[in-house]
Amino acid sequence: MSTTIISDPMGGLSAPESQAAAPKLNPQSEIESAKCDCCGLTEECTPAYIEHVRERNMGHWICGLCSEAIKDEIVRSERLVSTEEAMATHMNFCKKFKASGPPLNPTIHLISAMRQILRRSLDSPRGSNSTPNSPKRMGGRAALTRSGSCFPALTGVE
Repeated sequence: MSTTIISDPMGGLSAPESQAAAPKLNPQSEIESAKCDCCGLTEECTPAYIEHVRERNMGHWICGLCSEAIKDEIVRSERLVSTEEAMATHMNFCKKFKASGPPLNPTIHLISAMRQILRRSLDSPRGSNSTPNSPKRMGGRAALTRSGSCFPALTGVE
């Protein structure tokens, strides 16, 4: 017995053929929601995948982002850190972050973060004058040099 599939002008299957062509889902491919034990992110996954992730993470459901953060914690640690210690450190970080809530004044928080980034970038070691416009080092601190003044052009005095 052969099956002929007839497509409609829109390129889809007609109703009886689409029902016959659709594979039957087995109970294992059902979708369930799993909530990350670190950050609280909810993902939709198969029960088999959820079980696999829990086996790898000592019974905890860990999302992909937190899993990468835990790996990063292991790599950047100055001493040898076990996966359990790195997971505990990351879970503690997420717990503190969630408890802190949003900043009271987002504008001041952003300004403070930008100030911290600027300070870190000025304190970070670099090659001497990696780019022509990079700040010159004078006495261990970065000094910005002026190429010229725009005031004579504005006042008309030269």
